[in-house]
Amino acid sequence: MNPVTALPMAAPVDSHLRFSIESHPHHERLRHITVQRDALQNFFASVKDIDLQNVEYVPFMRFMLADALERAVGEGFASTLRQLVRDRSIGGFTLGVQGATADHRDFVRFGTAVGYLLGPANHDSMSGTYYARFLVKDTDDSDSYLRQAYRSFTLHTDGTFIDEPTEWLLMMKFAEENAVGGESRFMHIDDWSERDTFLDDPFGTRPFLYKAPGSKNVDAQVERPVFFQSEYGLAMSFIDQFVQPRSSAEAVYLHDLSASMEAASATREVPLPVGNLVVLNNYFWLHGRAPFQKHPALHRELMRQRGVFAK
Repeated sequence: MNPVTALPMAAPVDSHLRFSIESHPHHERLRHITVQRDALQNFFASVKDIDLQNVEYVPFMRFMLADALERAVGEGFASTLRQLVRDRSIGGFTLGVQGATADHRDFVRFGTAVGYLLGPANHDSMSGTYYARFLVKDTDDSDSYLRQAYRSFTLHTDGTFIDEPTEWLLMMKFAEENAVGGESRFMHIDDWSERDTFLDDPFGTRPFLYKAPGSKNVDAQVERPVFFQSEYGLAMSFIDQFVQPRSSAEAVYLHDLSASMEAASATREVPLPVGNLVVLNNYFWLHGRAPFQKHPALHRELMRQRGVFAK
């Protein structure tokens, strides 16, 4: 029996594991995890004196946050999260602070703890540390779609232009005001009906060149194929903004690939309330964002972490 699907779906395993798992109401593959509020309060109380600069400068302090969360919730919480994200039939979950805090410093501590229960984060060159916080608002002059509110942020994977693996992705919502639309968009590649058409194309497994814009603070160029085999099975690496076609034939393939994903009926819009996070396996989940409705006082703040599983 699959160890993930054997987990209980509505009640804690026992008195030592203070969380429950259920199917996500907006996506049949995802799971939603609920941690008991008093366990979260105990976690926040136990780490309130851990300074965020110390966490940013000293990598082992991030694992200390993770250990504190494991102690508060119960032994086995970390292994459950890893099972969920590594299981190809699921590959992701949502989780929130249950109103136990509204302090953004606590949000960083909590998101860091969850991420480091999975494993160490990649360095984020955009921010200069292991995570990035960014705003989406009415006006923006950035050089990518990440902060541009009124257009669709097309489906993609993370880490395409960095020369290190990116197995998991975590996004946590810190704030949201005057926001209509902007839902997260997710698609598991096994649900994409036209996937094999692009996999079987000669360009499907040939390396493409990736180069990031200036805001990412990454000068290196990386070559990687769209489709490749991983320990999780068939995997993808793609983002339309940063892939650099070297011929018209490559450009047509990439255009049609992205258009097919955007039109796929398997894409779901999933809301993420303030204080909640989502974790996805970056090798077989694609993610994006629906456009917002125009509002001069639009404000959303997100935190992003991405990394690899603990070995």
